Amino acid sequence: MTQSNGNNILTALSDSMAAAVEKGGAATVLVAGRRRIPASGIAYAPDLILTADHVIERDDDIPVVLPDGTELVAKLAGRDPGSDLAVLRLGRAVAAVAEPAPQEARIGQLVLALGRPSPDGIQASLGVISAVGGPVRTGRGGLLERYLRTDAVPYPGFSGGPLVDTAGRIVGLNTSGLARGASLAIPASLAWQVAETLAQHGSIRRGYLGVRSQPVAIPPAQQKALGRDQEAGLLLVGVEDGSPAEAGGLIVGDILTGIADQPVNDPDELLGRLSGEVVGRPTAVEVLRGGQPRTLMVTIGERK
Repeated sequence: MTQSNGNNILTALSDSMAAAVEKGGAATVLVAGRRRIPASGIAYAPDLILTADHVIERDDDIPVVLPDGTELVAKLAGRDPGSDLAVLRLGRAVAAVAEPAPQEARIGQLVLALGRPSPDGIQASLGVISAVGGPVRTGRGGLLERYLRTDAVPYPGFSGGPLVDTAGRIVGLNTSGLARGASLAIPASLAWQVAETLAQHGSIRRGYLGVRSQPVAIPPAQQKALGRDQEAGLLLVGVEDGSPAEAGGLIVGDILTGIADQPVNDPDELLGRLSGEVVGRPTAVEVLRGGQPRTLMVTIGERK
């Protein structure tokens, strides 16, 4: 009886994994955007494919092969090298659209990395989420707010394909283009957010202040003056001539503590705050000057 029950459990798990691959694979396409091995992509909207930026080497006439073998031609709608994401626009709608997982991935969660690197069909690799981290600087000049690491084997051509849960819902997008060849996954919630901006605007705007800084501890008395528990900020050791920082009144010796009502503790947080809607707009920048808090309005420049 025990052996029978064990076999039933394994059979149920096997059937569940196969069903997850089938569901996730229905929205996984082949993307032939480079000369070498084709890559994969995710149909995240009826006429839009989300894939990895590093596998797209041209802007037009990009072959995309659907799960039923139909070949379409896509064009680049937008790309963001910093997060290694690109969006392709198809000439017509596809049959199946990916379903993002309702919750963020957890360490130890069973997942399947999927790819469609050839017209022969979907491929899969089983693993678990081994780490959830971020922010992390990428090898492509950007800052990834969050990332997933998994021990699922990233076979050639899996970049741009989905990482799915046991229900076939999208947990993340697989890529080997962010961390010197190591395979990471961009969480689905973040990937979808970037994709929406790329589909609408074609790129992600990243801001520029024009300062050099180093992390420093904030003494308890100055934390009290700030009105919040914040143990570190950024000491400004250089302000570029003609920069947004200089125009906004920032000076060497200021301790930068926040931007747009969000605390800034280290250089990675600063980089993360200088993106999106703040670019090109007057934005509240909080500093400690002579131990006292001040708020300056600085128009954030755009990094080219």
